[in-house]
Amino acid sequence: MKKLDFLTPFGVVVGLLFVAFAIITNSGFAGFTSFLDVSSVLVVIGGLMAAMLISFSIKELKLLGKVMRQTFKEETYDLKSLVETFVSLSERARREGLLALEVDLEKVDDPFIKKGMLLAVDGIEPDVIVDIMNAEIIALEERHRKNKSLLEKAGEYAPSWGMIGTLIGLVLMLKNLNDPTSLGPNMAIALLTTLYGSLLANLVFIPMASKLALKTEKEVFVKQVIIEGVIGVQSGQNPKILEEKLRVFLSKEELSKPEKKGADLEEAAIDEA
Repeated sequence: MKKLDFLTPFGVVVGLLFVAFAIITNSGFAGFTSFLDVSSVLVVIGGLMAAMLISFSIKELKLLGKVMRQTFKEETYDLKSLVETFVSLSERARREGLLALEVDLEKVDDPFIKKGMLLAVDGIEPDVIVDIMNAEIIALEERHRKNKSLLEKAGEYAPSWGMIGTLIGLVLMLKNLNDPTSLGPNMAIALLTTLYGSLLANLVFIPMASKLALKTEKEVFVKQVIIEGVIGVQSGQNPKILEEKLRVFLSKEELSKPEKKGADLEEAAIDEA
């Protein structure tokens, strides 16, 4: 289930507020306005856009907005419910056979679970099922890697263009040393472009790329749990054994059920044998 991830916008706003607060407490609101410079913004944003246009195709760049929006959404996974789903499927399969699961699968929303269970119902070999489902995971990781590379490259280019703006400002300043009135504006361009580029990289692009990487890891982890569940159901594992096998993937917070008693596990092992 997806919900709004408040930490992403909150983190960006908090970072900007603390920077602004540090400036204001040191030099007041009048000093804060000296940190706003249109020329510096144009150098950083314009250079960043040009570099991105050279690095990626139009089709890939169209995904940038969508990729950034993904960091504002949080995907929640109920692993405990996932374990219960596979235990229920396992119980049904042992009683009525794998073919009886087709009715239950209509109620399952996760397409990855459906795909795996349908392969199992069709009698595909376990090794083949694992290969097919792992191939889908590899494809997912590759798609996510390409999307994340958009933010990573933007995070690389932004500080670089900040430094280019600094060089431009220094050149302008050195060429007009005989004009004291130009020293201030040129020095502002020289320093503010570096500030803007660093802020964009370290407060927006790189943190967003890191969040996408964590989301990918979490999604892949859940899919690995699903693969274990599918193979367990197909192989006719005892539901109690399958439950204990899948429960190892749960965190301490998710492990709300009491541990299985030794007698129950022994009975399950005998039944499995």
